Amino acid sequence: MGVPMNFQVVILAGGTSKKLFPLVSKDVPKALLPVANRPVLSYVLELLEASNLKDVIVVVAGEDAAVRVGGWISGAYDDRLHVEVAAVPEDVGTAGAVRAVAHHLTADDILVVSGDLVCDVPPGAVAATHRRQEATVTALLCTPPATGPSEGGSAAGGKDKAKRPGLVNVIGLDSTGQSLLFIASGAQVEKGLRIQRSLLRTAGQMEVHSDLVDAHLYAFKRTVLLDVLEQKPKIRSIKDDLVPYLVRSQLRYGASSNNDTQTEEATNEIHALQKSDTWPFNQQIAGDPQSHPLFSLGVSGWKSDANVLKCCAYIANKSKYCARLNSIQAFGDINRDVVGEATHLTGYTISAHNNIVHPSAQHGSKTTIGPYCMLGEGSQMGDKCSVKRSIVGRHCRIGSNVKIVNSVVMNHVTIEDGCLIQGSIVCSNVQLLDRATLKDCQVGAGYIVASGTEHRGEALAKKEKA
Repeated sequence: MGVPMNFQVVILAGGTSKKLFPLVSKDVPKALLPVANRPVLSYVLELLEASNLKDVIVVVAGEDAAVRVGGWISGAYDDRLHVEVAAVPEDVGTAGAVRAVAHHLTADDILVVSGDLVCDVPPGAVAATHRRQEATVTALLCTPPATGPSEGGSAAGGKDKAKRPGLVNVIGLDSTGQSLLFIASGAQVEKGLRIQRSLLRTAGQMEVHSDLVDAHLYAFKRTVLLDVLEQKPKIRSIKDDLVPYLVRSQLRYGASSNNDTQTEEATNEIHALQKSDTWPFNQQIAGDPQSHPLFSLGVSGWKSDANVLKCCAYIANKSKYCARLNSIQAFGDINRDVVGEATHLTGYTISAHNNIVHPSAQHGSKTTIGPYCMLGEGSQMGDKCSVKRSIVGRHCRIGSNVKIVNSVVMNHVTIEDGCLIQGSIVCSNVQLLDRATLKDCQVGAGYIVASGTEHRGEALAKKEKA
């Protein structure tokens, strides 16, 4: 796909997020967590490469994490992308991460994307829409994936839901679906929403969606992005603070002082939206059609003056896959999805048994590896084992009579005879001694699970050296 030139990409790769304990550690930062036996960051990098977006800055929280991520990138992408890795302090937030690399940003437009995004929407299409619309910001909006079928509980220790759990986003679009008029995250929705009267007067009509999620992939006009980040030091989060600020500011930016009172008028509570199943998915809110001095509504949506902000949306087709690995639940869900319904994301060859078994992997007699499973390079399994809806990493040593159900087992894991692993995540270099049972557990790297023990709903981890 031909992409407009002069785009730089900033990937916000995070560090060792506490939300992902005990999966992340000093040795395994979030960006290197495996999805179908590949670091999650590889999915974004390959998506960018396919769209010919090759000028990339990866921002990592913490010096140690940055060294590890940089080492992996230089080995895997050295001749394919131009990637710089920058370390920022752990607590600066996503906006602070962009501020920290602002002096490296010289392109007209900047694509900012979360390093935990697993997605098949071409970023080049978002970039092209941003340029075509001459937008200040263009946000990728997606339909959240439904959970795939699972066997015996979820790999995150939670109960399966038809739709992924999480707070509702409320997104207001104009009638063309291209202009982003309103955006509020779940936490704000819980408190009820306030919508400016001037906004409704301007747009005439707004469609409110609660069935779309902000995928954390944005195209920004560089000058506005850097100006706002510099002038508003309190903005910490791109998703929760910066994008809503730009969307709210569309009516104010560049306005002369005599109509400030009109554009800054008190907000009128149109709807107090509570998080409930009764809230309609696509609701139209009609406003006073009286025109606003800054805009006139044309056939193709907003017609704006050059000095006015313009916020746009790129809505992905419902068939596209889009999820973020930002929780333990999501880690299990995404791993299951990409060896299930979304295998095209992995690049692996699917066998006639609808699974992915590396040619070098070996298993004994009467061992079954079911559909939607993966067995990694060099791994060995004994006799009478059963693997259902699970991923087993590289170079694992698995004894006989072992059952692995709806779980993720990372690399170099030793599982002795008679163990049961159900709905769990087992990190690299873990040892399960004979007849150990894990149900809905997360086991941190290098942990030893004692012989004959049973653990339910626990996070097991070695104490890290300070």
